[in-house]
Amino acid sequence: MNLSTKSKNNQQTKFFLKNFVFKFFLISFALTFIKCSNNNNNQSFSSEGMQLIDLSRYGKPFSIFVPDTTALPLKIEEMNNGALEVRVGRIFAISINEQSADIELKKEDIKTDEVNKLKKLLIDTPEAIIWESEITKPEFHFLLNKKIANAEYSFEDVVNADSKLFREDEIQKMFEVCKNIKASK
Repeated sequence: MNLSTKSKNNQQTKFFLKNFVFKFFLISFALTFIKCSNNNNNQSFSSEGMQLIDLSRYGKPFSIFVPDTTALPLKIEEMNNGALEVRVGRIFAISINEQSADIELKKEDIKTDEVNKLKKLLIDTPEAIIWESEITKPEFHFLLNKKIANAEYSFEDVVNADSKLFREDEIQKMFEVCKNIKASK
């Protein structure tokens, strides 16, 4: 074998190894990225620091997690408009309606509100929205439609003069609670 053939074989071997190593790292990176993306999408709801409240005596075929009520008062109230409000102190207040809400109409109302100006939609899906708005300071709200035991329900944060404005993390927790409700057995 002459020197030029040997050199050519060495170059081909180096090219093959570089190509192999590059493809190996590329595939490894892609698989790692896919794995991490799937892990983020499959995060389960954490009920740590929460307690389960059965709402069947209020005609709801499900239970709901609420913050621990040993230090904060739990108040469940049937409203004149048919909604059920579940409150724990001033950190948790959800209204449950026995029909789905019109998410598109709500988004349009939010976008055209001249007083409580929309800052941004944090979640925007056909079933749910979370948004940030502001009059004098930032406030956060959510609306979620969910089918439970063959019935449609809508869940939203309670907004009234008695409630303080919820922080983003409090709204996110209420949203996750509602999103993860399962029918009672």
